[in-house]
Amino acid sequence: MSKTRTFIAIEATDEVQNMALETIHLLRPLTSNVNWVVPDNLHWTLQFLGDVGDVQLFDVCREVAKVAAQYTCFSLSVDCLNAFPSATRPRTIWLGSRDDCSTLICMQTQIEDCLSDLGFRPEARRYIPHLTLGRVGKGSHAGEALGKHISAQEEMGPGTMTVEEVIIFGSELDRDGPTYHVLGRAPLADD
Repeated sequence: MSKTRTFIAIEATDEVQNMALETIHLLRPLTSNVNWVVPDNLHWTLQFLGDVGDVQLFDVCREVAKVAAQYTCFSLSVDCLNAFPSATRPRTIWLGSRDDCSTLICMQTQIEDCLSDLGFRPEARRYIPHLTLGRVGKGSHAGEALGKHISAQEEMGPGTMTVEEVIIFGSELDRDGPTYHVLGRAPLADD
């Protein structure tokens, strides 16, 4: 039985991808030790599942579709730049929202709960909706310069997107970075 590295996410729209490109363009000169995400790969991760077998993948798609169908399309704004574990010590640089993301958080929790019944462990950390822009390399001294810029640019002009579907992605890793392919789509209910 073959297995596919799988995660569940919401794809970023073109407007948000362009906003991310502009942000990366501003940050790139500050350090050479960041692995930047290709804008086409930008997404709001809901749950990373790891290697999933073909038979189990069918069950995952079915459960995610059930949850997605309970939600109507909703908007997300992208209006802040931040980092994990903090802006002053950036390891993962991301875009997020200052707005209430309760619908997204509720949907993520519900997906995680349904998939735990299939044997997938929920994330131990609290879910913080974000779009990863880049990861700072280990041993980098660029954190201070990036941290200052992230703190200064924390508020951004808003980009908005409408969430219309949840996607089950497969991921293949190679030396050029990950390549994502759609394994399943779970549309949200119409208004």
